Amino acid sequence: MFKHHMKYVKNFTLSIATATVFFSCSESTLDRDSNEMSTIQKANYKVSSRAAIEMNSWMSGLQDNISISKISIPGTHDSGARVDAPVVSGTAKTQDLSIAEQLNAGVRFLDIRCRHIDNSFTIHHGAIYQNLNFDDVLNACYSFLESHPSETIIMSVKEEHDPSNNTRSFEKTFDAYVQKNSAKWNLGTNIPTLGEVRGKIRLLRRFSAETAKGINATSWADNTTFEINNPGAQLKVQDYYKVTNNDDKWNGISNLLNEAKSNNSDRLFINFTSGYKPGIFGIPSIPTVSNNINPRLKTYFQSNTKGSFGIMPMDFVNAELSGLIVKTNF
Repeated sequence: MFKHHMKYVKNFTLSIATATVFFSCSESTLDRDSNEMSTIQKANYKVSSRAAIEMNSWMSGLQDNISISKISIPGTHDSGARVDAPVVSGTAKTQDLSIAEQLNAGVRFLDIRCRHIDNSFTIHHGAIYQNLNFDDVLNACYSFLESHPSETIIMSVKEEHDPSNNTRSFEKTFDAYVQKNSAKWNLGTNIPTLGEVRGKIRLLRRFSAETAKGINATSWADNTTFEINNPGAQLKVQDYYKVTNNDDKWNGISNLLNEAKSNNSDRLFINFTSGYKPGIFGIPSIPTVSNNINPRLKTYFQSNTKGSFGIMPMDFVNAELSGLIVKTNF
């Protein structure tokens, strides 16, 4: 019975609200470290060494002094995009889960795309309004962090689509949102430790600003792998999203995963597994990429079960895939 369970534990509770992942030592490790144990003692050790980690509070199992750059973090690309284009499907929708469901499933990086309109932010994917506003996103985040103060959320904020009818800059409107609940934000510019940002949103800034705020990612390169070198915040990003060949996309992803695992510096790796591929009549298809890449990610993390692999913003995340990534931290 125990041999059946302890080779690799793949038990996941897939309920979004209470997603749980189980971790254990392998039998070979156990046998090596406990040669003098009796059979009964080994059995008891195996049971007690298995720990359940709730996906809505998995960061509670990590030390305060660990750098964010040394944590494997599930993320979502275009996190608020659950509405497709009205005529052609597969061109705008990137997620099935709501923001709250993503957070409960273990996601800790959100990619938020804001259209600046009437001095406020609406959530867009390109021209497609997502029936969601920035207040909706923030309320979900604030509520989650209030209930789970051990966690942090890294939030990328980027301007999307055409601005309309504004009397102030994008930065000033962002500042107005933060001021409503500044206690829940951390706008430091370095790569923080987890202890510095527990219970808070850490900004990854992809919009221009007159004052320093958040990790500066404004020099984002298009459709490639690139580095950003700020004082105190070095980034390496894979964001090849115009995918002509899924094998090429996967090579970019796996190369950065392996580089992140072997890296000894405090560089933050952000590895977008998302993208779109031109389909019939050149119409972009998002699922054509995610349906190919997500199973490869699952296979990769079934084999690579320990290490720091960076942040992985995904399309159509689910609790099982998120759980496999979280497991590598333990």
